[in-house]
Amino acid sequence: MSETMSIEDYLAQGGVLSAPENVPARYRGELLRLMSSFVDSELAASAGFADSINFAPAIKERIAASRITLEKADHAERVLAVMAGFGTDVLRYQASHDWSARLDRDTDLGTARAGTDNRLAVLHYPINGWIDAVVMNVLQGLATGVQMTELTRVSYAPLAEVFREIAPREARHADLGLEGLERICATSEGRAEAALSVAYWRPRVAATFGVAGSGRFETLRKFGLRHHPNEALLSRWAALADERLVAVGL
Repeated sequence: MSETMSIEDYLAQGGVLSAPENVPARYRGELLRLMSSFVDSELAASAGFADSINFAPAIKERIAASRITLEKADHAERVLAVMAGFGTDVLRYQASHDWSARLDRDTDLGTARAGTDNRLAVLHYPINGWIDAVVMNVLQGLATGVQMTELTRVSYAPLAEVFREIAPREARHADLGLEGLERICATSEGRAEAALSVAYWRPRVAATFGVAGSGRFETLRKFGLRHHPNEALLSRWAALADERLVAVGL
């Protein structure tokens, strides 16, 4: 970084930061907010899929749900380790909320957050049986894959490295869901039940991308914490979801 260039200009031009002591205050706040949302969402997702293990109809499916449960908790731990560099009390943080807590099934949060943690709104809704769990995992897994194209490029280098390690495993979670959904949709009864779950989860997953024309996007873009606006990511996810659902007959 040039001695005459501000950190903000450096970041806006694609620069990266590598240590907590180098980050300006506002950048620090946005970075911690991003990490907190990811950690809380992974812990909430892990708790949700832990319950789904016992919904599994066979050993193969039970192993898949167990793997997702384990790896999402591990991903949260990895990002928490980065947060620790900014003074986060890791042990206190991970015990500070009930990650398995859910709202009523008919609640509609839209893009709003609920409760005291920073999980994505979609992770406040309960899963209703195995087929529902698989559909939710597919749609949210594809959304996570789209979001990972942003997260692996964040301007805080230690975090970007962690996200690059995490990304292939998150992609595998979506693949496991798609494998399960294909088996479910092999019967007309399975397709009918899956279609009901798609109708429930699709708008709730779509809401995780946030509102179009977000006022915060430009700030995050200048900090190198975002690269594409919400509406572009939503459009990419919608096309991907259409392609995958049509392939299994939905």
